[in-house]
Amino acid sequence: MAPGRGFEPHAPPPAEVAEMLADPRPRRSSPREHRIPITVPTWVHIITDGLLGASDTAVRDQIATLNAAYSGHFGGVDTGIRFRLDGLTHTTNALWFRDPLTNERAIKRMRKGGPETLNLYVAQLGQLVLGYSTYPVWYKAEPMLDGVVIDWRSLPGGSLRSFDRGFTGVHEIGHWFGLLHTFENGCASPGDGIADTSPEAVATDGCVIDKDTCEGGGPDPIHNFMDYSDDRCMSEFTAGQALRMQETWSAYRRVKTDITLDR
Repeated sequence: MAPGRGFEPHAPPPAEVAEMLADPRPRRSSPREHRIPITVPTWVHIITDGLLGASDTAVRDQIATLNAAYSGHFGGVDTGIRFRLDGLTHTTNALWFRDPLTNERAIKRMRKGGPETLNLYVAQLGQLVLGYSTYPVWYKAEPMLDGVVIDWRSLPGGSLRSFDRGFTGVHEIGHWFGLLHTFENGCASPGDGIADTSPEAVATDGCVIDKDTCEGGGPDPIHNFMDYSDDRCMSEFTAGQALRMQETWSAYRRVKTDITLDR
């Protein structure tokens, strides 16, 4: 069976979906006024079995792809989000490499930083899984599990056919910022909670041009990074998604500093 983005084991429970669909703070800006620069400190943890695994070069290419995607280089809007590679770790462990989901707690002992730090773990997942992410609303309860795991073969230039441009990382980090799939709730309101992503009954498999699964809702957002399309079909975030990520960063991930003014 061919690999795909068709299964993510960390789907949020219904109550947490509802929390993410609600605005994390009162909206003070329109989708066109969201461009507050955010620089995300990023640690990448490369896990290998001693022979197979990601190279440092591929990881740096992945960071470049993240910055291109989140800046609107491929299409869509500039989200204002950029990623700064602060460090790499290297671990040789065949068990962790081939089954990072089962060994998640052990692997994530390597985690660096606080809620604002993206920890990206690169290993090898199964046939149906390319990556998975925690959501920002989970950080308070289990901070050491916060992070994103992706298959090393999905990095730019990887060996996974149709998923070799680094967009698995882009997609999963969208979840890390609080975005849901574009097909969340199918055609039913509130969908993914973003006004400018068309409702979508089912995830896209491949690159289906003119796909339209919700009557009256407009064409399915097959080019959106939060669908399940092949990498060659993905190119964009919307202004509404950018605003949601900015608001979620402020509510859940930005480190807040208390300032005391002398009188």
